[in-house]
Amino acid sequence: MSATLLVVDDDPQIRDVLRIAMGQAGFRVAEAADGTAALAAATKFAPDLIVLDIGLPELDGLEVCRRLRRTSQVPILFLTAQDDEVDRVVGLELGADDYVTKPFSPRELIARVRAILKRTQGAETGAQKRGVLEVDRESHACRVNGEPVALTAREMELLSRLMARPDHVMARPQLVDAIYGTNVNVSDRTVDSHLRNLRAKLAAAGCPDAIETVHGVGIRMGPCRGG
Repeated sequence: MSATLLVVDDDPQIRDVLRIAMGQAGFRVAEAADGTAALAAATKFAPDLIVLDIGLPELDGLEVCRRLRRTSQVPILFLTAQDDEVDRVVGLELGADDYVTKPFSPRELIARVRAILKRTQGAETGAQKRGVLEVDRESHACRVNGEPVALTAREMELLSRLMARPDHVMARPQLVDAIYGTNVNVSDRTVDSHLRNLRAKLAAAGCPDAIETVHGVGIRMGPCRGG
C-alpha cells in the first residue's frame, strides 16, 4: 500500500502544490494548516511521514515536533526559510529527520521523502550487536542493556552504518553519502546535529562510549561497554 503523508503548512498554495505532486507520486496525502491541527491529524491519520513547516502561526513547527517526539518517532521533514539555519539545527536536535529550504523543488522534496521512507520501511534485516548495544534495522529497534532507545530514522541509519563496520573509521563525507545519498548538499552542522542527538540518547541509556571521534579522520563505533 502507498504511504500516507501529512503536509503541514499555513500557505494553501504550498499545500496544493504538494498535494498534487505527492498524489502524482503515488502517496496518500492529509493536510493541516496550523500546529494544533497538525497534532490532531497526526493522531487521526497515523502518517508514515510528516512534512512540517517551521514557520507556522501560534504553535510553530518546532513545538509541534517537540510534542510529537514525546510519543512518536514518525519521520519528520521540515520546510524552512532559506535564512533560518538556527531553526534547522534546532529542528534536527529535536528529532527531525531532514529539511528542505523554501523555495523548493517538489521533485527534490519527493526524492527526500522517498529516501526517508526507504530507510524506515525497507531497512536491511538482521540485528547488529556490540557490547551492551543492539540495533535491528528491520524492526527499527535500538536497545542498550536490553532497554529500548527511541531513535529517529536518520539516527537509526547513522548508527546502523557505523555498526556494520564498527572498527572502520568513516569520514563525514562518507557518512553523508551513506545516509543522504550522493549529489545532496548537506552541511557538516546537519551531520553533527544527528551525531550529537544520537550520542546523547545512547549516553542517557547507559552507553556513553558508543561513538568515538578520531580527530582529523572521522567517526567509528566505540567499545559500547556501557557505564
